[in-house]
Amino acid sequence: MLRRKKDLQNLIPYIVVAPLLGFLINGLFGGRYKNKAVAGWIGTIAVTISFIIAAGVFIEMLSMPEEHRAIHVKLFDWISVGKVNVGISYLIDQLSIIFILVITGIGALIHLYSTGYMKGDPGYTRFFTYLNLFIVMMLQLVMADNYLLTFLGWEGVGLCSYLLIGFWYEEVKNGDAAKKAFIVNRIGDFGFLVAMGLMLVLFGSLNYSDVLGGATSMGQNSTIGLITMMLFLGCTGKSAQIPLYIWLPDAMAGPTPVSALIHAATMVTSGIYLVARSNILFALSPTTLAVISIVAIATALIAAMIALFQNDIKKVLAYSTVSQLGYMFLGLGVGAFGAGVFHVLTHAFFKACLFLGSGAVIHAMHHEQDMQKMGGLKKYLPITFWTFALATLAIAGIPPFAGFFSKDEILWKAFSQGSPILWALGALGAFMTAFYMARALYLTFYGKERFDAHHHPPHEVDASMWIPLVVLAGLSVLGGLLGSPTGALEKWLAPIVEKGESIVIASRSGGSNLEQFELPLLIISVIIAIVGILLATRYYKNRITLATDEKSLGGFYKLSTNKFYVDEFYDGAIIQPTYGVSDSFLYKIVDVKIVDGVINGSAIMVDMLSSYARKIQTGIIQNYAVMIVVGILVLLSYVLIF
Repeated sequence: MLRRKKDLQNLIPYIVVAPLLGFLINGLFGGRYKNKAVAGWIGTIAVTISFIIAAGVFIEMLSMPEEHRAIHVKLFDWISVGKVNVGISYLIDQLSIIFILVITGIGALIHLYSTGYMKGDPGYTRFFTYLNLFIVMMLQLVMADNYLLTFLGWEGVGLCSYLLIGFWYEEVKNGDAAKKAFIVNRIGDFGFLVAMGLMLVLFGSLNYSDVLGGATSMGQNSTIGLITMMLFLGCTGKSAQIPLYIWLPDAMAGPTPVSALIHAATMVTSGIYLVARSNILFALSPTTLAVISIVAIATALIAAMIALFQNDIKKVLAYSTVSQLGYMFLGLGVGAFGAGVFHVLTHAFFKACLFLGSGAVIHAMHHEQDMQKMGGLKKYLPITFWTFALATLAIAGIPPFAGFFSKDEILWKAFSQGSPILWALGALGAFMTAFYMARALYLTFYGKERFDAHHHPPHEVDASMWIPLVVLAGLSVLGGLLGSPTGALEKWLAPIVEKGESIVIASRSGGSNLEQFELPLLIISVIIAIVGILLATRYYKNRITLATDEKSLGGFYKLSTNKFYVDEFYDGAIIQPTYGVSDSFLYKIVDVKIVDGVINGSAIMVDMLSSYARKIQTGIIQNYAVMIVVGILVLLSYVLIF
């Protein structure tokens, strides 16, 4: 057993090394490739190797006793100050290996898809360089055995998102979207930094084992409450929760594979991982869990309402991700940490499929993203249609597709460990999810063709793009079997999350005799989803124009399509006043009058003093001799007196 564990310890660093080598090779030598396609294959193979290694580690872990599955790998010391020691060290256990498999597995499929999608792009090599770096940083985040190394990966994915969202930087709007993502995430990251500072004060360490072990023995504590609130502030940025969700829809400015990678396999799942990893800390802070639940359900509902009538196919999916992240945090907020991770897994399958499917549509439509200008694509893109349809059923929560199991697990936990109100609001969000996804499916693939098919008829994508779609569609259908039906994922994650879940359950009462409601609630939620799909079918399957929506829905339609004017509110309440203060006070007074005044004033003073000093330079030797004698007398007087 020890020998097998040692072999795994030697193998684990190569999970990160493989994509890191892909990044370095393409970054250093990509400009010399005669055939740019080489960059795509190097990047894809690198991430595939990482996935194969991770899968091998996972298989080995399956055969090991539960108590031996946590594998620590220390590469070298990083920071050693007093009693604080932080290393470049990895922790591979039941939680991190799930995220590693998602990151590398879905990431490899997205890389393969990108070889076709980005073909002919002038920045082809640069794209795969950034994409590999994104994988490296996300792996650092989930493999770290301490908060500081996690934060390094946390900041790294923020950098990579900035580079990839603004990949087509020639257009100003793309650069603006990248800056928006970068700045908004810095606000959340401030919370993470504060939390780490408080950990050092309270626990004297940033290692997960020390912090979580110390918290267990300490019990509920006001400082722990503040730590968890600050950590959650960081999560609201990375995982797009109210009030910092505004960057994620604008992230659609990047190439579609980037959207798939951010939304399905990397950046936005960071917050869920951090809370699940720190489940003991959060379980000891009921106030923070209550805040998470409220923010999560509000995010899920508001994002779903915005998605209802968006006409940009990628914007629908973007707000869908924000909403689904709300469901994940709802699970975490009621103490069902395993259920939240389960939804991360199924969401990765169907959301990657949906985004890559939308990319296939956009590719076929010559970069058109407005669903009002699509319609009737089912006959032109049969593979894309069927994969998109299966993923739509999965996210809508129709059994036996993947999303049904994870979504209803969260809804049940919200009812049994939270409150019936949370369940009702979650069910309302599920209804809207089914409606807007069915609407997107119908507007894109059904009805009358609203485009000119004579000059540039759409066509199905090539194998490098449809193979990932088929694999992801299969996972969208079968992926839910990993969770609730078999209980396999719950048992697998139990050693990591059961302590936190048991603390939450012990602190609450009234949920032990509710099992009789589980099946009825499940049936109701399925009926709600079916009603949402049928309603969308009634209004959009054969729709020719969307002009009637605004007339029939009035003010709500305007609010939804204008995203509830949240961006406009931030612009008026924060951005413009900041610009005003910056111009009228910071620039005109602080910069021009104070800073420049001090600098220019010192120059004027030196010039004035030098004008007097110049008069000493007469060129007459007798004057210089007199000054020397005077100087000597002054020095002698000083010596004699003092």
